[in-house]
Amino acid sequence: MSLPILITGSKGQLGSELRILSKRFHDYQFTCIDVLELNLTNQNKVDAYLQQLKPSVIINCAAYTAVDKAEEEPEKAFALNSDAVGHLARYAVSSGALLIHISTDFVFDGKHKIPYTEEDTPHPLSVYGQSKLKGEDQIRESGCNAIIIRTSWLYSAFGNNFVKTILAKGRERGMLDVVSDQTGSPTYAYDLALLILTLLPKFMLKEGFHLYHFANEGAVTWFDLAIHTFRISGKRYEVHPIPSKSFPSLATRPKYSVLDKTKIKTEFGIKIPGWEDSLRKCVKQLTY
Repeated sequence: MSLPILITGSKGQLGSELRILSKRFHDYQFTCIDVLELNLTNQNKVDAYLQQLKPSVIINCAAYTAVDKAEEEPEKAFALNSDAVGHLARYAVSSGALLIHISTDFVFDGKHKIPYTEEDTPHPLSVYGQSKLKGEDQIRESGCNAIIIRTSWLYSAFGNNFVKTILAKGRERGMLDVVSDQTGSPTYAYDLALLILTLLPKFMLKEGFHLYHFANEGAVTWFDLAIHTFRISGKRYEVHPIPSKSFPSLATRPKYSVLDKTKIKTEFGIKIPGWEDSLRKCVKQLTY
């Protein structure tokens, strides 16, 4: 009998990649849901659903990710990014299930000059980052078996992300201003989804709380990412670098949020693709 696995947020970027890739992994019985199937902030409905499905693993990709909007509606951000996560963690405790949860580089303040490790102390600058960190804390404090994976600058052919937005705006305007003083590691959602599903057997052997960082190798600014995106797509749009202060937003973003992946690479013996190679795959998928 196949092991029952629940994927939440299955219509988002990572959830969509997991949903598609899951068809290759025949040892598991995947159930993929999004908010229309189950609102994770409704705890009574979540309880009833989980008791019926009885998943052995929950891969939680559901999140409130509207970074600026979260500043205006923090209660919604905390409801999904913290309260709902805590509820899933308590189910995992009672059932013995494994909770795999996705977190973010926004838990850091960006004052580092070298990549952030799992041992570095978080200090989020935004409501979004605060709500995601609170979700991490809920998992840690619950005592459930959990894998938390922090990632950064996620993009894919699905959902809303910088790569898709920049291609669309390039077509509309032909000339763009892009922030050049924020540095991070872009992450192709396909790569993260493949990692999660490939490492599932090893993840399930672990007990207790485990925290890892994952992003594609290398670091880049948003400006450079835009330049490379257009170059790969064959477009010659004009791109101008601007400082963050020239692009005002409600939420404060970390200036430097590169994640150190040493732990996950050494512990599981994996090789992570470079950001340029993965960007090329995604852009070709979007433009051909």
